[in-house]
Amino acid sequence: MGMKVAVMVDSNSGIMSKEGEKMGVFVVPMPVIIDGETYYEGVNLTLDSFFEYLIGGRHVTTSQPSPGDLVDKWEEVLKSGYDEIIYIPMSSGLSDSCATATMLAADFDGKVQVADNHRISVPQYGSVLDALKLAAEGKNALQIKEALEETAFDCSIYISVDTLEFLKRGGRVTPAAAAIGNVLNIKPILTIQGDVLEAFAKVRGTKKGRAKIIESIRKDLNTRFGKEDPANIRIATAGTFRNPDDAENWRQEVEDNFPGFSVIYFDLGCSVGTHTGPEAFAAGIYKSL
Repeated sequence: MGMKVAVMVDSNSGIMSKEGEKMGVFVVPMPVIIDGETYYEGVNLTLDSFFEYLIGGRHVTTSQPSPGDLVDKWEEVLKSGYDEIIYIPMSSGLSDSCATATMLAADFDGKVQVADNHRISVPQYGSVLDALKLAAEGKNALQIKEALEETAFDCSIYISVDTLEFLKRGGRVTPAAAAIGNVLNIKPILTIQGDVLEAFAKVRGTKKGRAKIIESIRKDLNTRFGKEDPANIRIATAGTFRNPDDAENWRQEVEDNFPGFSVIYFDLGCSVGTHTGPEAFAAGIYKSL
């Protein structure tokens, strides 16, 4: 009988606690601090209420899971019949939560393995599916960690924001640049290539923003992933849309541009949404195992 390995991820993956239960995945909800009070994504904070707070001028910051909560969760899972845990936190380049988890895992004698997977949102979700598949094949937590880290950088995310206001609040653009950008309807395209959220391109208007993201995904598909087996490549969409129809329209537009790919949509979590604000849209491409 092989090891029984639990797969655990944070809610930046787009997987909330209820969905995690259906998938057989343990979810660590990301804390969000609003006017000094701590809420938990997907537990007592919905994305709709999060954006209401954000737009309403409340003081909103995101935080990493508390060390105590994480250790308690690991101990609880190990006591429930699992031999090991593979934990897949958000990219170490975007948060200290991966480094904290790695340090805490040192006290668990190898029973908890933390994958520095360099992913967030839909590529992170893809890594969860990979981990479940490997666990079902009988791989142990260390083997799963090594496999996830080997393909960690085989992904790209491109994001366009509706307003520069929230990037300004986070200090990512200057107030002057934000004011000019909003007047001229400039939509920056940001990218996450594993580790950092950085500027990628600037376009005028949402329509051009969508076209630029689709063009960027197509370029990656033909160059970076050109030699890969298409069966192992995934294209996905995400966003901070408040209207589900808008989210579906974006997903459909991307799927129409990539025949043969089944494109999914996930809400971008609060950690990214704090910087992008509502009505942001994104698409990603990544390799699965």
